[in-house]
Amino acid sequence: MRWRGKVGEYLDKVVRDYGVAHLSLIDPAKVSDLSGLANVARKLAEAGTDAFLIGGSIGVSESDIDLVVNALRESGKPIILFPGNVNGLSKLADAVLFMSLLNSDDPYYIIGAQVLGAPIIKRYGLEPLPTAYIVVGYGGAAGFIGRARPLPVDKDELGVAYALAAEYLGMKYIYLEAGSGSPQPIPPKYVRSISSAISRSYLIVGGGIRRSDDAISIANAGANMIVTGNLIEENPTSAIELIKAIKHR
Repeated sequence: MRWRGKVGEYLDKVVRDYGVAHLSLIDPAKVSDLSGLANVARKLAEAGTDAFLIGGSIGVSESDIDLVVNALRESGKPIILFPGNVNGLSKLADAVLFMSLLNSDDPYYIIGAQVLGAPIIKRYGLEPLPTAYIVVGYGGAAGFIGRARPLPVDKDELGVAYALAAEYLGMKYIYLEAGSGSPQPIPPKYVRSISSAISRSYLIVGGGIRRSDDAISIANAGANMIVTGNLIEENPTSAIELIKAIKHR
């Protein structure tokens, strides 16, 4: 697997060279046509998506993930696991967002699941990407299942405090999540407050990003990586146009 051990370095280079990376999120529970997915993945890769995230909050098994990884492999892009729990791991992927849901009320999602998953990640040879996962605003299924207290979008200072705590703990990636199906993305002002406060971590923003203008505004506010998921499921053509707009902003 040519990306094993090289995904973090690759993302570093993409952000350094282009200013922002795009990550396409695929939920295995919502995939019914693997050949169709492979075709869409090739088009997303051609448009400029930089990597694929695989994960979901409900109804995901390792066997489902294995099938999706194989369907995405022809795209030539790195495949990164985005696990909602320990069952979201697969030996066939390249890397994993090793996440702690910092604003969860349940210690399981802060450190318990990570302790259970760490030996599996080592055995599978996956590259761990240390990530602080912070649910903001709407929250969606990820916030509900993870028992998070979503941070209010009008209180930038709370987001800054969480982001700084993550950076001081040594987490390389800070993922701001509005939630799958969010009616709106995290406001650029909120993103800018956090990007201005941190200096060593990469800022990932996802949830509710359906319009190219929103994606560009979030990138210009300081996001290093932008995630789209629902848009790929609902309208792949629009997702392709969004990716092109980010890359040529």
